[in-house]
Amino acid sequence: MTEPQIQLRALRKIYPAKGADVVALDGIDLDVPRGAIHGIVGRSGAGKSTLIRCLTLLERPTSGTVTIDGQELSGLPEAKLRSARRRIGMVFQHVNLLDSRTIAGNVAYPLEIAGVPRAQRASRVAELLELVGLADRADAYPAELSGGQMQRVGIARALATEPAVLLCDEPTSALDSATTRQILGLIRDLRDRLGITVLIITHEMAVVREICDSVTLLGHGKVVEHGALGDVVGKYGSHLARELIPVPDLPLGVERSLVEVAYSTDDVATHVVLAAVAALGTDAEIAAGTIETLAGRRVGRLQIDLPDDRVEEALSRLHSAGVHAEVTR
Repeated sequence: MTEPQIQLRALRKIYPAKGADVVALDGIDLDVPRGAIHGIVGRSGAGKSTLIRCLTLLERPTSGTVTIDGQELSGLPEAKLRSARRRIGMVFQHVNLLDSRTIAGNVAYPLEIAGVPRAQRASRVAELLELVGLADRADAYPAELSGGQMQRVGIARALATEPAVLLCDEPTSALDSATTRQILGLIRDLRDRLGITVLIITHEMAVVREICDSVTLLGHGKVVEHGALGDVVGKYGSHLARELIPVPDLPLGVERSLVEVAYSTDDVATHVVLAAVAALGTDAEIAAGTIETLAGRRVGRLQIDLPDDRVEEALSRLHSAGVHAEVTR
């Protein structure tokens, strides 16, 4: 089996505090295959930011190991760690470009630090700006760019030293929806063209739906759920499945019982689900629902509004038809 590009084992990070220590990461195990785009999600305080700092060893883990591209980082001395970090590109929510430098100068900065000769730097910068669609803005300054263009510069800068892994920390949360899709499309295209492995820290499930091959949900510093996107959405009652396939808000005035139907066309065809719902009769109605294609499969969730005394019968009929159903109210 191919060795994962990113591998975490029993990763713990504890911050000493008066009264009781704060456990930010509590035994994280994670494998991300080469060339995958993996999402890390979770509420504020779940440990996402601590995880990305430990991945780059900006924070030394309390215990456990971090292995990137076959090299175990957590035991390296500082000098070797600086060299190893060049194999990790970082893209941030706030791009933090140097205002006094041109776009080309910003992209060249990590190459200067690495001691790359001037002519080689110029060639690499031109190649990167072409790659991210900004070849005509090399001489512009950050103040002249849009938010999306600045993020493209940030991506080009992150790729300057030809990293094996690209870590993206909330890369689109400051962008509008149209620009977000463009940036995510660029990241996917770069993965396909360069073969890099991408880890995205995000609180936006739309980002996971749009670009990720797999996802991990963190909660209180632990892995709550993990898996390939197609497998995760097939776990109908799980938190991630509900977040990835959200049901629209229910209309006002719905006061009867609600039965949730969730399905994937890998398990049951859409027409079978709709026929099973229709067979419940005219006093059962679809109050809200969504059907979309995710990870190559069509998945859906429906909320069925029906009288309280019909709930058990409805569940029995739906289950008999091979449809997942559960009471939500």
